[in-house]
Amino acid sequence: MSASAAKGAVVAATRPRRRWHWALALPLGWLMLVVFLAITADWIGLPDPSAQELILRRKPPSAEYLLGTDNLGRDMLSRIIYGARTSLIVGICAPFLGFLVGGAIGMSAGYFRGKIDMLAVGFIDILLAFPSLVLALTFTAYLGQSLFNVTLALGILSIPAAARVSRANTLAWANRDFVLAARTIGASNWRIITREILPNLLPPMFAFWLVAISVIIVAEGALSFLGLGIPAPQPSWGGMIADGREALDVAPYTALIPAAVMFATVLSLNFVGDMVRNMVDPRRSAL
Repeated sequence: MSASAAKGAVVAATRPRRRWHWALALPLGWLMLVVFLAITADWIGLPDPSAQELILRRKPPSAEYLLGTDNLGRDMLSRIIYGARTSLIVGICAPFLGFLVGGAIGMSAGYFRGKIDMLAVGFIDILLAFPSLVLALTFTAYLGQSLFNVTLALGILSIPAAARVSRANTLAWANRDFVLAARTIGASNWRIITREILPNLLPPMFAFWLVAISVIIVAEGALSFLGLGIPAPQPSWGGMIADGREALDVAPYTALIPAAVMFATVLSLNFVGDMVRNMVDPRRSAL
């Protein structure tokens, strides 16, 4: 092979990787911006997101109010940034709770099989038989509206999906050579699960967790939109969309801006989650 041909082959081989980096940079940058603003909201000099100025209600975006004001004269930019904090708390904590419980259930079912697997699959199917949104509305209506209760309700709803992902990946790893070797030398079930299977289970669970965050953010927005999510005056993206629908004819930005922010965040989470999942796909790993 000539030097020019070899150089062309190297360039062709590196081009998809470069494209992959550029494709990941935009959604990852957006997520980093959202997280940074949510963490530093108290220190960047934002107006009080709950302060009402009725004389300033429905002001369009301007130099003074970059994203305008809502129906009660509250600063939209401030409410979106503080609403990001609410959405991220629910979006991160709820699937984490579900993955702790669901991951343990799925790992036990996939490793021990038999009656444990049958009971676990039956429990998962029972939870999946209920419509998710109706079940979430039932939980929040019974427990009451608060950040903790909404997070708990959505965490319970994330258990079946986490259990299925955990069980499927455990089944894929339970019969690998290194697991069989550990059994042969007399390792206990606890040691095999924690030392051999769990480390290989964490990467795909993490990839699915990123996607689950986006689902939970949408679910929290739906609950707030229906009036059973985060109670006022604490801002949330779903609550802002619900408040803005009353003024769609005169001030559509009050609903469209928070909807666009939620859309961009959910899309970025899904994209990053898919990229991570492709990286940790067990079918691409060696024995």
